[in-house]
Amino acid sequence: MAMTLRLTEEETEALRSLAELEHRSMQEVARLAISERFERTQRARRIEEITREGIERHAGLLARLAE
Repeated sequence: MAMTLRLTEEETEALRSLAELEHRSMQEVARLAISERFERTQRARRIEEITREGIERHAGLLARLAE
């Protein structure tokens, strides 16, 4: 899918600098940034889910430890 990404001059310069540093195209740097952000968000959601499940599963023990 094609799309237009409107960036400020500062964002464009940051993207250009990253692309040069990493020897990648600006498009590739932008796509990788989106992919990495998505993965981080998914990982954070999973950690929250596992934590919530653990708290629910061990609620009794946690209550006793808090006493």
